[in-house]
Amino acid sequence: MSVVAIDGPSGVGKSSTAKEVARRLGYAYLDTGAMYRAMAWLALNRGVTDPVDVLEQVRGADLEISTDPDDFSVSVDGIDVTEEIRSPEVSENVQTVSAVPDARSELIERQRDIIAAASPGVVVEGRDITTVVAPDAAVRLLMTARDDVRVSRRAKELHGSDDAEAVAATQSQVTGRDAKDSATTSFLTAADGVHTLDTSDLDFEQVVTTVLDLVKEAR
Repeated sequence: MSVVAIDGPSGVGKSSTAKEVARRLGYAYLDTGAMYRAMAWLALNRGVTDPVDVLEQVRGADLEISTDPDDFSVSVDGIDVTEEIRSPEVSENVQTVSAVPDARSELIERQRDIIAAASPGVVVEGRDITTVVAPDAAVRLLMTARDDVRVSRRAKELHGSDDAEAVAATQSQVTGRDAKDSATTSFLTAADGVHTLDTSDLDFEQVVTTVLDLVKEAR
């Protein structure tokens, strides 16, 4: 079983790249960030903020996540939250879960179980995959991009445009999320043995091809 681990901040193209690489390789696809978002959504709906309660919630939640790159979905306690977890409110509150060490450990174990069950391989994306979740992955990659490029991409994704108004509305969300997440995990600098891919001036096909080449080299 082969694992392709991809880390990076928002706006670098992790999700679209990971899904396409998984499709072309016939691998499973795991979005670990969606698991944190799902638990943050649940915490918001229950009004849970205390770390002890957050941990209890994570341990007791029936969290289901699809690993099919062509049919991605997430459900919590039987409720489909695939769309809901992408809301700005959830994005701003992911730290409610990710900043709780024991809750993070619980989700990491679930992620490792999903990875172990994947066949013939899996492409995993997140912010601590190359260093914590799957440090022994066959391919470990940190995707980066210039800040202005990342904000522009995220603005298009969220608002359908990267005009001045859309960029202004997106700027704080991107930089704020980076600042919060960097307090609990390192995803802005590649660890030893991790490849770095700056996607700022590359088109989508160039990025996907680069990752596929790394997979071929690792075989």
